[in-house]
Amino acid sequence: MENSEFQKTVKNCSSLVYKVQCDIPEVKKSWALSLDSSAPNLEYIVSTLGIPPSPTLMALSADFDMELCLNRMYEGLQLYQDLLSAIRDRISNPEKVTDLLIDIRDLLTHVLKMQELAQLKQGVQYGGSGLSSRLTKEYEVQVAADVVLSQLLSFSQDVYRSLRNIGLAKSAARC
Repeated sequence: MENSEFQKTVKNCSSLVYKVQCDIPEVKKSWALSLDSSAPNLEYIVSTLGIPPSPTLMALSADFDMELCLNRMYEGLQLYQDLLSAIRDRISNPEKVTDLLIDIRDLLTHVLKMQELAQLKQGVQYGGSGLSSRLTKEYEVQVAADVVLSQLLSFSQDVYRSLRNIGLAKSAARC
């Protein structure tokens, strides 16, 4: 594996993750979400929508190696690509989310490249959430949009930390 090319890919991926993190508030603003988080039926709506949680990312260890970490990143990015696509199809101004989806697609490409450079197996393809069929009312779309963007922000923070951890591990392996 060419370590400098791997490190460059990690750096490019980190930059894209940072861009996604910065874009999420702009997407929320463009959607003009107006949810009352104290509404009594909000939790019920979230549970009936069946929005899956993000895959768990952890620091690299003997039990959580780079292959598993990159596979979970890839799975999570596919998850958010699916969820955001379902929401984008139901909102009035999808331009900002289209840009976010392009960044997620680019992140997927970079994660695949890291897997190839490290000669790791790629995980299974994400099967889809089916969220689109459960978004029948405008309020459900707003709830889903808010939840998905909040989860994506949290997941992207985990991805950023994991990428930093991977970069440090690869640098240490070089010494």
